Amino acid sequence: MKQDITALKNTAQTMRKQILQLGFAAGNNGAHFAPALSIAEICAALYCNVMHIDTADFTNSDHFILSKGHGSLANYTAMHAAGLLDEATLTRFEENGGPLPGQPSKNLALGIECSSGSLGMGLAYGMGLALADSRKNNSRQTYVLLGDGECNEGSVWEAAQFAAHQKMTNITAIIDANHMQSDGDAAHILNNNPAAMWQGFGWQVITADGHSFDSLLAAFDTKSDGRPRVIVAATVKGKGVSFMENAREWHHGRLTQQQLDEALAQVTGGQTLC
Repeated sequence: MKQDITALKNTAQTMRKQILQLGFAAGNNGAHFAPALSIAEICAALYCNVMHIDTADFTNSDHFILSKGHGSLANYTAMHAAGLLDEATLTRFEENGGPLPGQPSKNLALGIECSSGSLGMGLAYGMGLALADSRKNNSRQTYVLLGDGECNEGSVWEAAQFAAHQKMTNITAIIDANHMQSDGDAAHILNNNPAAMWQGFGWQVITADGHSFDSLLAAFDTKSDGRPRVIVAATVKGKGVSFMENAREWHHGRLTQQQLDEALAQVTGGQTLC
């Protein structure tokens, strides 16, 4: 059942709480907190409103590829909200030999279609799924979530060019445009204009506020004009936790108990599930 805006907000808040708790429980392994917090609303919107998900038969569901695999905690908690992961499985995050490593590992039984974390690969993988679906007259849609820093990878643009050439209207890329990457400010590392670049590669460009469900759902509802779609979603890295927001050191880190308590005090919300 699709969630309305109020329920989606509650779900995103619950996801943020889980992201912090699961990352803290990982102990000395640490976790990619800030990259997951920046995409909480995007993942909640996809899993709890936009995508068709058949929990009884995952092969009937739309495809989701988390190309920026370091945002896995947002992916896992959204899957839990959508009923694809139970509580017992969710709490096994970063368990040695467990099903939910820090970067996603392909596990079709759980609904994870792609091993990611090696940046720049997810769009090509998703494009292959979308191309196969179109040739089989399958109505499944493919959604690929990339980081803006990840778009420095040339393989992203090879895939983008091919998708535009094929006029693939059944694929949507979402750019987590938080303007930061592991080494710092993205503009200082390799400055570019994402919207102009995607437009130049033949994609339909839609902009959105990545933390507003009204804006995100309107973007996802925008029909394809005959080209593949890309949603450039403006976000804040570490969104919701003041000491993590736009802070390079929280790309990956370890929380102390005091920091966890402070972060949880800032992240409040409901327990709504899809």
